Amino acid sequence: MFTTTDSVAHIALLYSIVIAIGVYLGKIKIFGVSLGVTFVLFAGILAGHIGFTAPTPILTFIQDFGLILFVFMIGLQVGPGFFESFGTQGIKLNGLAASAILLNILVMFACYYIFFDTSNPNNLPMMVGTLYGAVTNTPGLGAANEALSTVFGSNAPQIASAYACAYPLGVLGIIGGIILIRYICKVKLDTEEKELVALEETNANKKPYKMHLEVTNKYLEGKTLLQVHDFLNRDFVVSRLVHQGELIIPNRDTIFHEGDQMLIVCAEADQEAITAFIGPKLDIDFEQQDQPMVSKRILITNPKINGKTLASQHFSSVHGVNVTRVTRHGMDLFASASLPLQVGDRIMVVGPEDAVDRVANKMGNSIRRLDAPNIATIFVGIFIGLIFGMLPVAIPGMPVPVKLGLAGGPLIIAILIGRYGYKIHLVTYTTTSANMMLREIGLVLFLASVGIKAGAGFFETVIQGDGLLYVLTGFLITIIPILIIGPIARLRFGFNYFTIAGMIAGTYTDPPALAYSNSICSKEAPALGYSTVYPLSMFLRIFTAQIVVLFFCG
Repeated sequence: MFTTTDSVAHIALLYSIVIAIGVYLGKIKIFGVSLGVTFVLFAGILAGHIGFTAPTPILTFIQDFGLILFVFMIGLQVGPGFFESFGTQGIKLNGLAASAILLNILVMFACYYIFFDTSNPNNLPMMVGTLYGAVTNTPGLGAANEALSTVFGSNAPQIASAYACAYPLGVLGIIGGIILIRYICKVKLDTEEKELVALEETNANKKPYKMHLEVTNKYLEGKTLLQVHDFLNRDFVVSRLVHQGELIIPNRDTIFHEGDQMLIVCAEADQEAITAFIGPKLDIDFEQQDQPMVSKRILITNPKINGKTLASQHFSSVHGVNVTRVTRHGMDLFASASLPLQVGDRIMVVGPEDAVDRVANKMGNSIRRLDAPNIATIFVGIFIGLIFGMLPVAIPGMPVPVKLGLAGGPLIIAILIGRYGYKIHLVTYTTTSANMMLREIGLVLFLASVGIKAGAGFFETVIQGDGLLYVLTGFLITIIPILIIGPIARLRFGFNYFTIAGMIAGTYTDPPALAYSNSICSKEAPALGYSTVYPLSMFLRIFTAQIVVLFFCG
């Protein structure tokens, strides 16, 4: 049973051993850095080298299916924040990230023409493998592999060998580059931390801010809540109002009177303007008064609510309650009327207990519903993504039409579904653990397959061939763009060093570099820099892999 290479038992045993060994070895840290799940590739290479393998068509199927699952789950993860990452600072950071990605490709071509024999048709594809090892981007390797199979067919070069040569030093090179920027730009970490603290104190942001006010502005006498809201032109919610000793839940038609006391929730940036217009703050807390009102966090699990705005639900006018804040992925959002709700959001609802309970029933409020994955959305998206990836796009000067393929098509569709799926009634909510599980399963299946296929000729490539040259050129591809873009981000645009560190980690989609950046900073700046550029960087890494292969290797 286990000796027949095409038996189900043999193939299951092969993948189980390769993945288990790779995952365990990937946890070993060298100089504080581990290769993580990528070590599955090296375990696969070893298995292929000793002849522990499976039929090529089966390996190819599992490799492609793993890649599709991996990139699709990445797309679902980054989709909701993909377009929102292009704010004022986001445009600059994403521009720097895109420039670094372009420089990676330019350095790769420079190394190819300087160090390699350009008459050998296999050398450029191997340099593409080196590029994606140097930038530690496995999805890019998958996209390049898939594009090479389109160009070369079954004779496609095993670029995983070059990838494996460049990857370890790539991880160290990214962290080393971040450290070098610190000394090149003469950065003092204590000073950078103090700047972040000062920025947090002075920067107005959209965190919910709660305050108790008394109406002292005579102009507001007889005005409705809607009129006051429109005049101020600022978003705020009056969740409770005391008029002549009676506590009520106001709605848009509630009339203001001088001497009224109210509990207001607004954006932190707006609290001074609202206070100046309505009246002074009070040292009381309505929530502590003995009144038949409750505050309750409600979990949105009803698919019909997905994508609906807060205003469309008429919480105050119809249900007699107010929504004061929304929590999404652990972050508090201000309850703006135009904010679209998503399955998985938690909303803070204030009002009479029976009314709050009715809203809870309408919203779903069932944790058990979220435990069931929306698996139909995943496979509908993959289906559409595969069709989209097969559509040919003719570009002048290219030998064959460009296709986004098995990697690019599902990635783009997943990003669009993650952001706009609610508009076509697709529930895209997936718990973080479920997304990570599916993503990691896809990744290890892909890495194991690539490693096993590349294993037969790996040691000949490294020892007898250009293995050391791949290591050297990979390091140059890693470090040169970092040492160009990092100082520009600091000296030209004035970004905080920790933001730059996170931006570089996100540009190279490298979690170990983010972990290092977080370890030297007590604030969220590295994580924000990373998350701002990660979606676009991941997309560009995958897309440019196919463009380079189809345009230059065809």
